[in-house]
Amino acid sequence: MKISDPLRFGILTLCAVLMGFGSFANAQLTADHLYFGLGRRVPINVIAPEDFPGELTIKLYDASTLIEVGSAPAARGRVGLASLFPALWELEVPKRVLLAQLFLDETATGAPLVIQPLVTPNYAMNVDPATMQYSEARDAKPAFEDDRLPVLHARGRVESPNREVTFSGYRIYVEQEVVIDTTMGEVAFRLRPDAAPNTAFNFMHLVDGGFYSDVIFHRVVAKLADGRPFVIQVGDPSGTGSGGPGYMIDLEKSDLRHDFGVLSMARASDPNSNGSQVFVCLSREGTAFLDGRYTAFAQAVSGGEVIRKIAAVEVGAGDRPFDPPMITRAFTRDAPAIPDRTAALGAGAQPVIEQSQPER
Repeated sequence: MKISDPLRFGILTLCAVLMGFGSFANAQLTADHLYFGLGRRVPINVIAPEDFPGELTIKLYDASTLIEVGSAPAARGRVGLASLFPALWELEVPKRVLLAQLFLDETATGAPLVIQPLVTPNYAMNVDPATMQYSEARDAKPAFEDDRLPVLHARGRVESPNREVTFSGYRIYVEQEVVIDTTMGEVAFRLRPDAAPNTAFNFMHLVDGGFYSDVIFHRVVAKLADGRPFVIQVGDPSGTGSGGPGYMIDLEKSDLRHDFGVLSMARASDPNSNGSQVFVCLSREGTAFLDGRYTAFAQAVSGGEVIRKIAAVEVGAGDRPFDPPMITRAFTRDAPAIPDRTAALGAGAQPVIEQSQPER
């Protein structure tokens, strides 16, 4: 069959357009390395198709509000981020995480770079509700004997006294999402380094290291005594509720509210005993009282039904599932460009959970 010239031209044009879309998909910002000391050069790489005829732009956004705070023209190859945005070194102590997004003309392309200031962290301490005095005693005994269930140590207050803050540079990396494959389906989480940068990075490190493969959901509390949906808990390779990664990280202040699909750190009575155990919230009304006492650091963007399925498994003594769901694999993937990200599941979610009870 002979193809007419107009049809041939149309096919060639369509192929060119599709090839162009494919090459644009590979456009990306990357950093030369992970850490950049105070006042030093910040070389990054601008990867863009050679045949793209338009303008390349890098825009900075406040990672919390996604409000644009800066814009500069860019070129392919290595560029100095601090040269494009001198304000990175002008602030005595930066107080916010930024995102750097590449634009091809008006199209945001590739995952943004997370720009996290390296500043002195707060150190959390329990406040005795009777004396209102700080307590720095490290109690290594987990809550409720062998478990780190959030509700049991939410009494009283946790505060982080002010301390002198030193700014020493930036940690810069390509923004990631975390996907967990479970025996009941897949859940994807958007990390929130703007809310809890060190906790989000720690979780990403554990995921990339294969820590969560073949780890069970060892505790499921579908509802509190008053019927409010609560949490599902995972992250202990020993499956006992007492295990962890072999180290602890301090409780990090987070302004991310606990809500359906929010991922937060489980801990013992010592607020600075965070490690690898995490819990997924099942409702805002059941977990709001955890705000400020536990570090929320990620939000589910897909897999709400999987979360509900896990919450509905049959449990026995100590809220332990008879047949525990399991994370078969966890991995990171590049986050979408800023305009392409979907809303978190928590906004307005009203999960309906019916938990099976063991036969009497």
